Amino acid sequence: MALRSRWKSALALLGGLALALSGLAQPAAPRAVVPQQVSRSAWLVQGDTALGTAANRNFISNAGFVVTPAGVVVIDALGSPQLARELLAAIARITPRPVTHVVVTHYHADHIYGLQEFRKRGAKIVAQRHALEYLNSETAASRLAASRVDLAPWIDDKTELVVPDQWLEGPGELVVGGVRLLLQPVGPAHTPEDQVVYLPSERVLFTGDIVFRGRIPYVGQADSRHWIAALGELLKMDPQVVVPGHGAVSTTAREDLELTRDYLVYLREAMGAAARDMEPFEDAYAHADWSRFEHLPLFKAANRMNAYNTYLLMERQAK
Repeated sequence: MALRSRWKSALALLGGLALALSGLAQPAAPRAVVPQQVSRSAWLVQGDTALGTAANRNFISNAGFVVTPAGVVVIDALGSPQLARELLAAIARITPRPVTHVVVTHYHADHIYGLQEFRKRGAKIVAQRHALEYLNSETAASRLAASRVDLAPWIDDKTELVVPDQWLEGPGELVVGGVRLLLQPVGPAHTPEDQVVYLPSERVLFTGDIVFRGRIPYVGQADSRHWIAALGELLKMDPQVVVPGHGAVSTTAREDLELTRDYLVYLREAMGAAARDMEPFEDAYAHADWSRFEHLPLFKAANRMNAYNTYLLMERQAK
C-alpha cells in the first residue's frame, strides 16, 4: 500500500509538472493597443521592446496623438493596418472627434504600415519631403515584400506604402482646434526625413526614433554625426515630457536624450579610432568597453551591427 501511495504521489507530481511546463510553453498574448495619457491633451501607445515578428504583430514602435477641440492629430501610424485599426478604435473611446492629420516622423516600416487605415478615414498624411527618395526606392519595395512573408498575416498583399498628402521642406506648423503643433525637421539623422513634433503649450515632444528609451537604438545607415547634433538641439528645447519612438514615456527628458546621444558618441569614438588606425573591426569590437550599455534591452541583437555600420561610416569619413 505504501509503494502504491508513493507511485500515485509521483504520478501526481509528474502530471503537475507537465501541466506547469505546458503552461509555460503557451505563447504570451500580444500587447494590446492601450493609450496612456502623458499630459492634458497628449497620449501614447507603447510597443514591445523587441524585434518585429508575426507573434508580436510588428507592434514594436510607439505612436502618439493629441486631442484638440476640432479633431485628433496622430504621430506615426504603427507597424500594421490591424494595429492602426485598433489605435483608431482606442482613440474613438476617448473622443468622438475625427483624426484630421497623421504626422510621420520617418518612414521606417514599424511606424508607417498602418497609414492606409488613417487615409481611408479621411486623415491628411504629413511628412518631410526627404522621405520621397525612400518611398520610390527598391529598398522600400523589397522591405514590404519581405514583410508580407515574415509578418503575415498582419502584413499582406493589401498593405500599401502610403505617399503623404502634404510634403514639408523644412519647419512647419499645424494648428487644429486652436492647438499649435510645431513640426521640426532634424534629419539627416536616424533617417534623412526625421522630424519631431512639439506641443509647446504642454511641453510634450514626440521624437520618433531620434530617441530610443530603455533600449539600444537601431542605427542602421544613420548619419550619426547629425543625429548627435539633432539631440543637442532637442536638449535646448527643454521639453518636460518626451514620447520616444521606442520605449516608455519619459519625464526625465534630459537624461534620456543624453543616453541616446552618449551611445552614439561612444560608437563614433570607439569605431572612429579603430578605422583611423586601420584596426580590424573584430579586434576593435572586442576591445571596446560596452559596460555602460550592455545591460540595455536588445544590446545583443543590435549592438554589433550598430558598431559595424558605424565602423564603415567612420572609414568613409576618414578618407
